Amino acid sequence: MIVLKSEDEIRRIQEACRIVAEVIEGLKRLIEPGITTKEIEEFSESFILNKGARPAFKGYRGYPASVCTSVNEEVVHGIPSKKRQLKRGDIISIDIGVYYKGFYGDGAITLPVGKVGERARRIMEITEQALWRGIDQAVEGNRVSDISCTIQEFVESKGYSVVRNFVGHGIGRELHEDPQVPNFGKRGEGPRLKEGMTIAIEPMVNEGTWEVRILNDGWTAVTRDGKLSAHFEHTVAITKNGCEVLTKL
Repeated sequence: MIVLKSEDEIRRIQEACRIVAEVIEGLKRLIEPGITTKEIEEFSESFILNKGARPAFKGYRGYPASVCTSVNEEVVHGIPSKKRQLKRGDIISIDIGVYYKGFYGDGAITLPVGKVGERARRIMEITEQALWRGIDQAVEGNRVSDISCTIQEFVESKGYSVVRNFVGHGIGRELHEDPQVPNFGKRGEGPRLKEGMTIAIEPMVNEGTWEVRILNDGWTAVTRDGKLSAHFEHTVAITKNGCEVLTKL
């Protein structure tokens, strides 16, 4: 069931989303060669707790950490570790969820570690562009698959593939609500977008095949061919004035 939110509820979701955005801004300054993914988690968790919120992912369906840190060929759900030290030229996708005063916010970004190569720079650039193209379709009257198809067509036109195992989602009082928001599909299908809907749009883009496999930890998804992957995400609200990005300062 799709839950439509009031203007007040959207503002409260935005408060959670603002904390997500502030963590991401802090991470942009923090990420450098030599840092461990565990240090990234510790910074993020401390920031969230100091805001009077809590990390939404910790314990969710048994997930053991406060954020997801996915490096290079890791697509999503990478578990932070003291043993995983970032190197110059890596890229890292960081997925952050926040629960604040009864509502959730969700966002993700892929960041370079020091100076990166052209391959890494380009996949990050294309994935972020795909996110914004999807957001442009998130307006009242369109259908969910207009977002999905727009992302897929753009990504594939650039020679990349979109992951099909994981999708975007509705968000509000629950971290994952209806509708699902895939990054692939045919235009004009799925639920119609209405004022009051809040959704997380999150393209995951692979350099090679769209197929993934799950590591022995039961969480970390990696590209099946070992090539690079990138992930960007914003929580947005469908309003009478268009699409409002909530995870943006």
